[in-house]
Amino acid sequence: MTFSWSRPITKIRKLALLSSLGVGLIASTLAGEAANAKTFRFAFQGELKAVDIYALKESFSLGVLSNVYEGLVRRNAEMKLEPALAERWETIDPLRWRFYLRKGVKFHNGEDFTADDVLFSVDRIRTPGSDLKANLPADLVAVKVDDYTVDFVLKTPNPLLIAEWETFSIFSRKWAVANGATEATSASATTPPYAALHANGTGPFIIVSHEPGVKTVFKANPNWWDKPKHNLDEVIFTPVTSSATRVAALLSGEVDWIDPVPVADIPRVESNPGTMVAAGPELRTIYLSFDQMRPELTGSNVKGKNPFKDVRVRKAFYQAIDVETIKTKVMRNLATPSPVMIAPALFSKYNDFKRFPYDPEASKKLLAEAGYPQGFEVTLDCPNDRYVNDEAICQAVVGMLARVGVKINLLAQTKSKYFAKILASGGYDTSFYLLGWTPATLENYNVFSNLMMCRDEKGKGSPTNLGGYCNPKMDDLVNKALVEPDPAKQEAMYAEAYKIALFDDVGYIPLHQQALAWGMSKKIKVPQRPDNYFIFAWVNKE
Repeated sequence: MTFSWSRPITKIRKLALLSSLGVGLIASTLAGEAANAKTFRFAFQGELKAVDIYALKESFSLGVLSNVYEGLVRRNAEMKLEPALAERWETIDPLRWRFYLRKGVKFHNGEDFTADDVLFSVDRIRTPGSDLKANLPADLVAVKVDDYTVDFVLKTPNPLLIAEWETFSIFSRKWAVANGATEATSASATTPPYAALHANGTGPFIIVSHEPGVKTVFKANPNWWDKPKHNLDEVIFTPVTSSATRVAALLSGEVDWIDPVPVADIPRVESNPGTMVAAGPELRTIYLSFDQMRPELTGSNVKGKNPFKDVRVRKAFYQAIDVETIKTKVMRNLATPSPVMIAPALFSKYNDFKRFPYDPEASKKLLAEAGYPQGFEVTLDCPNDRYVNDEAICQAVVGMLARVGVKINLLAQTKSKYFAKILASGGYDTSFYLLGWTPATLENYNVFSNLMMCRDEKGKGSPTNLGGYCNPKMDDLVNKALVEPDPAKQEAMYAEAYKIALFDDVGYIPLHQQALAWGMSKKIKVPQRPDNYFIFAWVNKE
């Protein structure tokens, strides 16, 4: 199975398969659940740690919780923005956007949705525990015009203001105040606050119960403001970390949908009479990066300095990693090696770039020039249940770097532990890490503003720029590109910014875009979004 990245996003979308699934129970966690034609059961390799949608900027959590919480806007199956809690909007002038809110919308507990909830949510998304601070420009001020009209006032124009607001979800002010949930849940919280275990949105599904790491139960919202496109009464999510158990549950009909299907099991799932694989290119880029900020690394035998501050060391790591072997051996050709941090469907100049060549000898030479002829030791943080074959990728990287004298201590953890660690201390607690990124805006500025721009206290570059990469020259170029009206000039400016960050500074090591691989029963139908969001409201089950 191979995928072409030369096609535009609209054609990538056509790879989305109308899919189907079976029903049942996963071992003891679902034992005793009566079979129901309107119950949809699904399994993912990682857990849903918290149901506070501000807790973690991670597509699985955001996608699942978008069924419960809603934003002023949302994306449809064509990935186009459309009205949600805002009926319409307009730009009064380049620095003032006006949103006209939908009347008659109720939160799950029966409270009315009003402008006060929007203003409260602007404040809440900026609280210390929030991982979504960058969703709102730092200079944005929300002004209540009346109960159903809100102005967003800026100090500098921002044409992408609402491009990722599908995940700027609206919280009930009254509910949050009553339940001590006025601040966002931190991903590193060891004691879950109220909003981590309970939810009160306006969306098509209501959370009935949430047991982190065990099971989350949703029921259809009979009072949803929109016309349901689904026929579900109930959704049950169970995390299943074992790939073998997950696949067996699908093949036996115990679940209706799994993500991901291990690449080695795709033929088995497709050959089973009742199941299929919905596959296509994903917009997520998997990458490695380094702590380039602290004076000394944690988990390293180098004391008193940080080897990753030297561009020669960063380039040495890059050239020691054989992405073609990762593609063929680890990913079974279900990945496309990438020279930049964005999928080709989203960047017209993607093919202008070529990766640094795999060259262990050049890597050894660079390490020696930097003062590490025998290499050094460092910890690699890696999730083991978040991306396709994530731990196997990291294990391959460990072996490749060992060939140039670098000893990697691999710390592979479940995504809940992984994100809690790397996002601790404001997102600095890692020296070398693997992560994936899908730009919610489907364009370049999102990549730079979240991952590469200099970190600041107002959210830009923070906390997802975990290594603290910073080049003011690149930042200035990206900020100018944001407001450049000529698309060709804008793309050229972004291309120059990628050159600075990825080739001059070698601030990151892009690896590949992985492929989507959903395992499904043939009893359901659902569109497949290329950002891997799973929308319950689109699911129809026989």
